[in-house]
Amino acid sequence: MTTYRISQLAERSGVPATTLRFYEDAGLLPADRTPAGYRVYGQDAVERLAFISSAKLLGLALDEIRELLDVREEGVCASVRVRMLRLVAGRITETDGRIAELRAFSAHLAGVHAELSGPAPGGACGPDCGCTTTSPEKQGPVMVELSPTRSGWGESWRDAPVAGTLGGTELGERIERWRELAGRAEGYEEIPDGVRLVFPAGAEPAAEVAAEVAALAAAEQGCCAFFDFTLHLTPSALQLDVRAPESAAGMLADLFGATA
Repeated sequence: MTTYRISQLAERSGVPATTLRFYEDAGLLPADRTPAGYRVYGQDAVERLAFISSAKLLGLALDEIRELLDVREEGVCASVRVRMLRLVAGRITETDGRIAELRAFSAHLAGVHAELSGPAPGGACGPDCGCTTTSPEKQGPVMVELSPTRSGWGESWRDAPVAGTLGGTELGERIERWRELAGRAEGYEEIPDGVRLVFPAGAEPAAEVAAEVAALAAAEQGCCAFFDFTLHLTPSALQLDVRAPESAAGMLADLFGATA
């Protein structure tokens, strides 16, 4: 029977060794030990990793993937499909809700942009100048969770492996983009598990800042699922909260650390 050391399995599967260790600790990828204490994996580990990767692409949480793997171990594909159908149906409902939420947020931003694009009154800001108008309908503050692990899916970002998929050049470019964005923030503060960046609503069009933040956050999720993003538009500012597990504190500081 073919067996793999952890370095061999990492090379064969394309999954970093750090992630393989994390999967073992999370109960997703069992490993045997040699008398010397080295991890060894069977041929089934390759297929198991392919299944895990596929489930992650569907946005499934680790506990859901673990449950699916348990069902899969029984050797009845129909049982796996039944369980997956329920999970995917739930993801469709949640995704549709997020789409509606983002559309509402986009409409809200468009209203703010329209008000700010009009003629400015003479003198100082006042109640009717547009700078403190939340939306054409006078709605309250709007919050959008940009991380798919947040919206009704628990906090699986805490359990995600702290490992990225970007190469050196791509990583350097991403870091520079986040640092440039952070440099435009008016306020910076530490919050539980992360940091908060505050952008004054009148400094530049709120819609442009929000769109840029959303695009960067979406790209970051494709690489580093352990980051969690929430964008909050208040009457006076655009607020970005970024959270990450404790083990990723260094990366959080590198990307979003204070610029002062």
